[in-house]
Amino acid sequence: MHDLWQQLIAGLWATTWLEFTAVFFGITSVLLSRIEHIGVYPTGIVNTTIYIYLSIIAGLYAEASVNLYYTVMSVIGWVLWSRKRSDGEKLQISRSTEREWVYSLTFFAFAWAALWFILQKYTNSSVPIADGFASATAYTGMWLMARKKIENWLWWIATNTAAIPLYFIKGYVFTSFQYVVFLVLAVMGWVEWKKRSEK
Repeated sequence: MHDLWQQLIAGLWATTWLEFTAVFFGITSVLLSRIEHIGVYPTGIVNTTIYIYLSIIAGLYAEASVNLYYTVMSVIGWVLWSRKRSDGEKLQISRSTEREWVYSLTFFAFAWAALWFILQKYTNSSVPIADGFASATAYTGMWLMARKKIENWLWWIATNTAAIPLYFIKGYVFTSFQYVVFLVLAVMGWVEWKKRSEK
């Protein structure tokens, strides 16, 4: 335990200003998402753009791809959240139907298998299974978030749980800490959106 604490302290001291900036915008983005504020998207774009670069230099190629995907989906989500439907209402929080669950699970399984295969065969990734899993859950969560599905938070809980040790072993200790915060916020977001959907 003492060695783990020492590694945490050393990692925090080694954190670059770029990583601090990314973490700040990432936490801000999740806080805004929890309260259903559209600012989730511009702050998220700053975070994900920085993490594309950080993930590549850490050899977390699937995480780099997921951050690229986040960036694209943030633009789409920004449009969907701000656009009014034909009835004049904005997109509302809703639950996934049984069919949407099947689509989500199928998409996740395909994404994980594809990422695992690509990382194993074509990169020097030392953690292809874990990197692929964290990224596949994140791909699924981001798609559901853009559509304001409550279940997006369950996928974020899975993503954050996988990302905590993933970034820690790669030396991004502050980012690992960020995912601990994200995990807590994802649980809070799940509770908050459930309450909002029941109003």
